[in-house]
Amino acid sequence: MGPVETRIVTALRAAFTPTKLEVIDESHLHAGHAGARPEGETHFRVIIEAEAFRGQSRVQRHRMVNEAVAAELAGPVHALAIRAEPPADPA
Repeated sequence: MGPVETRIVTALRAAFTPTKLEVIDESHLHAGHAGARPEGETHFRVIIEAEAFRGQSRVQRHRMVNEAVAAELAGPVHALAIRAEPPADPA
Protein backbone atom coordinates (compact mmCIF):
# COMPACT_ATOMS: atom_id res chain seq x y z
CA MET A 1 0.00 0.00 0.00
CA GLY A 2 1.48 3.33 -1.06
CA PRO A 3 1.31 6.60 0.86
CA VAL A 4 -1.64 8.04 -1.11
CA GLU A 5 -3.67 4.86 -0.67
CA THR A 6 -2.82 4.85 3.04
CA ARG A 7 -4.07 8.43 3.42
CA ILE A 8 -7.31 7.57 1.60
CA VAL A 9 -7.92 4.54 3.84
CA THR A 10 -7.15 6.57 6.97
CA ALA A 11 -9.47 9.42 5.95
CA LEU A 12 -12.36 7.10 5.08
CA ARG A 13 -12.02 5.09 8.29
CA ALA A 14 -11.97 8.28 10.36
CA ALA A 15 -14.95 9.81 8.57
CA PHE A 16 -17.25 6.78 8.37
CA THR A 17 -16.12 3.88 10.60
CA PRO A 18 -17.00 1.55 7.71
CA THR A 19 -18.16 -2.03 8.08
CA LYS A 20 -16.48 -2.74 4.73
CA LEU A 21 -13.72 -0.79 3.00
CA GLU A 22 -11.71 -1.60 -0.10
CA VAL A 23 -9.40 0.92 -1.71
CA ILE A 24 -7.98 -0.42 -4.95
CA ASP A 25 -5.15 1.28 -6.82
CA GLU A 26 -6.08 0.98 -10.50
CA SER A 27 -3.37 3.33 -11.75
CA HIS A 28 -1.66 0.61 -13.77
CA LEU A 29 -4.82 0.36 -15.89
CA HIS A 30 -4.48 4.01 -16.89
CA ALA A 31 -0.80 4.20 -17.82
CA GLY A 32 -0.38 6.72 -20.61
CA HIS A 33 -3.81 8.28 -20.02
CA ALA A 34 -4.55 11.79 -18.80
CA GLY A 35 -3.59 12.32 -15.19
CA ALA A 36 -1.44 9.19 -14.96
CA ARG A 37 2.02 9.51 -13.45
CA PRO A 38 4.82 6.96 -13.82
CA GLU A 39 4.95 6.45 -10.04
CA GLY A 40 1.23 5.57 -9.98
CA GLU A 41 -1.30 6.23 -7.21
CA THR A 42 -3.47 8.40 -9.44
CA HIS A 43 -6.56 6.26 -10.11
CA PHE A 44 -8.45 4.50 -7.33
CA ARG A 45 -11.65 2.55 -6.81
CA VAL A 46 -13.36 2.75 -3.39
CA ILE A 47 -15.92 0.24 -2.18
CA ILE A 48 -17.29 1.29 1.18
CA GLU A 49 -20.20 0.32 3.40
CA ALA A 50 -21.07 2.52 6.36
CA GLU A 51 -24.12 3.35 8.42
CA ALA A 52 -23.58 7.04 7.57
CA PHE A 53 -24.83 6.33 4.04
CA ARG A 54 -28.22 5.02 5.14
CA GLY A 55 -31.03 7.22 3.79
CA GLN A 56 -28.67 9.17 1.52
CA SER A 57 -29.00 9.31 -2.25
CA ARG A 58 -26.20 7.96 -4.42
CA VAL A 59 -25.12 11.52 -5.23
CA GLN A 60 -25.05 12.45 -1.54
CA ARG A 61 -23.00 9.35 -0.69
CA HIS A 62 -20.47 10.19 -3.43
CA ARG A 63 -20.23 13.76 -2.18
CA MET A 64 -19.61 12.51 1.35
CA VAL A 65 -16.74 10.30 0.17
CA ASN A 66 -15.30 13.07 -2.01
CA GLU A 67 -15.36 15.48 0.94
CA ALA A 68 -13.58 12.95 3.16
CA VAL A 69 -10.71 12.59 0.67
CA ALA A 70 -10.72 16.15 -0.67
CA ALA A 71 -7.03 16.68 0.09
CA GLU A 72 -6.05 13.71 -2.07
CA LEU A 73 -8.42 14.72 -4.88
CA ALA A 74 -6.88 18.19 -4.90
CA GLY A 75 -3.42 16.75 -5.34
CA PRO A 76 -2.18 13.35 -6.41
CA VAL A 77 -5.47 11.58 -7.23
CA HIS A 78 -6.77 12.09 -10.75
CA ALA A 79 -9.77 9.76 -10.64
CA LEU A 80 -11.83 8.09 -7.93
CA ALA A 81 -14.53 5.51 -8.71
CA ILE A 82 -16.91 5.12 -5.78
CA ARG A 83 -19.39 2.50 -4.65
CA ALA A 84 -20.79 3.70 -1.31
CA GLU A 85 -23.67 1.87 0.35
CA PRO A 86 -25.14 1.38 3.79
CA PRO A 87 -24.57 -2.07 5.28
CA ALA A 88 -27.11 -4.68 4.21
CA ASP A 89 -29.98 -5.18 6.63
CA PRO A 90 -29.71 -8.48 8.47
CA ALA A 91 -32.12 -11.06 7.10
